[in-house]
Amino acid sequence: MRLQGKRAFITAAGQGIGRAVSEAYIREGATVTATDLKADLLEGLECETFALDVTNKSALQKAVETAKPDILVNCAGFVHAGEIAEATDGDFDMAFNLNVRAQFHSMQAALPGMVERGGGAIVNVASVAGSILAAPGRFIYGASKAAVIGMTKSVAKDYVQRGVRVNCICPGTVESPSLKQRLEATGDYEAAYAAFVARQPMGRIGQPEEIAHLAVYLGSDEASFTTGVAHVIDGGWANG
Repeated sequence: MRLQGKRAFITAAGQGIGRAVSEAYIREGATVTATDLKADLLEGLECETFALDVTNKSALQKAVETAKPDILVNCAGFVHAGEIAEATDGDFDMAFNLNVRAQFHSMQAALPGMVERGGGAIVNVASVAGSILAAPGRFIYGASKAAVIGMTKSVAKDYVQRGVRVNCICPGTVESPSLKQRLEATGDYEAAYAAFVARQPMGRIGQPEEIAHLAVYLGSDEASFTTGVAHVIDGGWANG
């Protein structure tokens, strides 16, 4: 059990990658606090759970400080579709509040305790679509996820000698309820799904559990010499 004795705080734990990470952390022995905007999505997780709006700074930081995590996993995020011509200030603000500012606030709350206790690990979920490669019609999303990578590297640099490791995971396309919703929104689910699969060199879309395996490693002592890295896990998309 690679996370035995460690406390973990996970956002957006109700479905998709966040759910898979929560289940994997529980299996690996961590004491998990799993949160999500919708409490009902957390049903079935055998750990402490509660509803949390990560865009509420005071609520988020209080929750993190109370949990005293050894591992912080930031999974909350939203995918806006569209090019720059279609972008609105409202959508841009929403994306940066959820995808970027929430991670900033949770890290800010977790770091003092981690340093005081002698160390910790932070795992931020970014995306391969951002500063690693450009995905069509993902202007706002790509900008926000590029910012996550930048934040991750900055905090890793500042805290490398204080015992805290900070890494981010950059997934490619992964099966999730949010992906299903985006595909359905195109009006032709089957064609949209086929297009997503076609751009994957492996010929398939990733599974949340595959991302969770990497999150377990990065949170564990096995990754004790790894920090400040954007870990690409995309089925070869960025190398295609």
